[in-house]
Amino acid sequence: MPTEKELINERLRKLEEIRKLGLNPYPYQYSYTAHAADIHSKYAKLKKEEHTKDTVKVAGRIMALRRMGKATFINIVDNTGKIQLYFQQDKMGKDAYKFLKLLDVGDWIGAEGLIFKTKTGEVTVEVNKAELLSKSIRPLPEKWHGLKDKEIRYRKRYLDLVMNPEVKEVFINRTKIIDTIRDVLNKKGFLEVDTPVLQPIYGGAAARPFKAHLNELDMPVYLRISNELYLKRLIVGGFEKVYEFSKDFRNEGIDRTHNPEFLQIEIYQAYADFNDMKEMVQDLYIAAAKAIHGKTKFKYGEHMIDVKKPWQEYTMAGALKKFAEIDAENMKEENLLDLADSHGVEMPQRTRGWAIQGLFEELVEDKLIQPTLITHHPVETTPLCKHDRKSPESHFIERFEPFIAGMELANAYSELNDPLLQRKYLEEQAKELRSGSEESHPMDEDFIQAIECGMPPTGGIGIGIDRMCMIILNQPSIRDVIFFPFMKPEHEEKKK
Repeated sequence: MPTEKELINERLRKLEEIRKLGLNPYPYQYSYTAHAADIHSKYAKLKKEEHTKDTVKVAGRIMALRRMGKATFINIVDNTGKIQLYFQQDKMGKDAYKFLKLLDVGDWIGAEGLIFKTKTGEVTVEVNKAELLSKSIRPLPEKWHGLKDKEIRYRKRYLDLVMNPEVKEVFINRTKIIDTIRDVLNKKGFLEVDTPVLQPIYGGAAARPFKAHLNELDMPVYLRISNELYLKRLIVGGFEKVYEFSKDFRNEGIDRTHNPEFLQIEIYQAYADFNDMKEMVQDLYIAAAKAIHGKTKFKYGEHMIDVKKPWQEYTMAGALKKFAEIDAENMKEENLLDLADSHGVEMPQRTRGWAIQGLFEELVEDKLIQPTLITHHPVETTPLCKHDRKSPESHFIERFEPFIAGMELANAYSELNDPLLQRKYLEEQAKELRSGSEESHPMDEDFIQAIECGMPPTGGIGIGIDRMCMIILNQPSIRDVIFFPFMKPEHEEKKK
């Protein structure tokens, strides 16, 4: 079995021979006239061994090559699928046919010829003219399976896409989901907008940012962790319905559901509240599921998921009571904190609210398989949300998170628009930040001044697009729905 280096050297030899023939192995352009899928569809009803007088020009990568003396079969793959090419020395001429010996699996070629169906029933192009479009130097992998190879697939996505057509389909469907969401929102009268990725002050989420330095102004800047505060400025400015597909960056953990760079959509609607956002997230999941599966029911892992309305709904305290038999609202704070400690819950501050949040994450989240809305989080969990209107003096806010298959998928509020209360909360967050809490919000004076000008009642939601794609496309990891997930450099892995 030749080594990879030997295979590369052999291809380099062929490359040199091609150049000696006066041919350009990397031409500038090729005008094809048909894709593989179109050919198969148009000529599916041909009888076996039936020939046509229809000429086509196709192009693609060689994925299989079978030489049989004076006849050669080559399978190429283009953007739509596979098509078989048939070469005969007697029809092409000896010199032209001899050129096929310089081709390898992985090369890109263009071919022109007549359509026919073989005796085995495969629609094929009988080639009379072929052209090399790109000579591949590095051989494609022969085998593509196993856990070790999965790491390589993420690192070398281009090979993953070549060797695994189903992976390509995942990313085509990811785009279909995004297009569906955009279409639904546009029809509802929302305006798609752009806000800064590079920000002088980060905010809108409890997360650690990536920090950089802007040389021209000699100042620190941050990659956004959220676009929330900028979209709210647009609501202040008079836009009633806005949304943005937002690449956000959080300097945190990397695991099955987290990547430092990820895509979410944030949606804000004036005169709405978190109840309107409940309808919004359900409508978008239903539309996306129907776009991919044609129905609201689909498989994720071992579960059959159905996103039809209405989704189950519990308050966070109610979910703790139902799924963990913990009556958090009626427990003494001291006992609740001790219970959280016994379950290894980490709390930013030792308060009733953080204990409830931590116990919910530890004991309940993984039990929420079918679509479920968890509402009324403790007030400590965000400084940007209104208190529960039914009990304004309570410690709970009008916030919800949807869950499917134990995974949190979005975050929504009745947005806080009281500038005095908002200032108070952000000042408290800034104090915690100065005390060493890396995930607290910094003080954004310009944002406060914006809502001091008056922000109408507003409902807002941020939906994780990558996790939505995981769920609807039945993919086990966020890395399976991001073209190029962040990976530790290969030389670092080898050192490790």
